Amino acid sequence: MTYLSKILEHNQQFVENKEYEQYETTKFPDKKMVILSCMDTRLQELLPKAMNVKNGDVKIIKNAGAMVSHPFGSIMRSIIIAVYELEAEEVYVVGHHDCGMANLHASSLLEKSKKHGITDETVEMLTHAGIDLKSWLTGFDSVEESVKNSVDRIKNHPLISSDIPVHGLVIDPGTGKLELIVDGFNSSKE
Repeated sequence: MTYLSKILEHNQQFVENKEYEQYETTKFPDKKMVILSCMDTRLQELLPKAMNVKNGDVKIIKNAGAMVSHPFGSIMRSIIIAVYELEAEEVYVVGHHDCGMANLHASSLLEKSKKHGITDETVEMLTHAGIDLKSWLTGFDSVEESVKNSVDRIKNHPLISSDIPVHGLVIDPGTGKLELIVDGFNSSKE
C-alpha cells in the first residue's frame, strides 16, 4: 500500500468520524500574526508549541530556510495578503539552528539533481534563459544574518506599511528555545 493510499484511507475515516470538528476556525488569525518559518520537519509541532499558538491563531508560511529570496515572489505575496486581507498585524520570521539551507551550495544540489535525471542541457538552458541557479539554489552561512535579511526585505517592502512590526527569531530545533534577533517594535522602516 502506498502512502497516498494510506492517506486517502485515513482521510475517509477522519471525515466519517467528524474528527475535523475540533479544528474548526475562521480564515482570520485569532492572534493577528503571520509567521514565516522553515519547512524543517522538526518544527512541525515544536514551533507552534514553543510560540504558544494553536490552530486558528496564526497564518504560517513555510519554505526552505524561512527566507524571503525575492521581493515579489510568492512568499512576499503571501505575507502581504496575510496583512491586508486576513488581518495579521505582526510578521514573524523564524529561522532555526542546524538548518538544511546553512552552507548549501548550488553545485552540490545540481549534482544530486543529475542523479535523478536532470541533464546538463537542462541546466545550461536555464542558465542561458537568465536564471541565476547559483544564487537561487544557494543557502546561507549564518541563520541570524539570514533572518535579518528576510526581516529587512519584508520591513522595507514598498507594500508593507511602517506600522506593521516585523520580528526575527531563531529557534533551537532540539529544545524549542527562541532567540530574539530583531524586535520589530524597536526597529523602524529604513
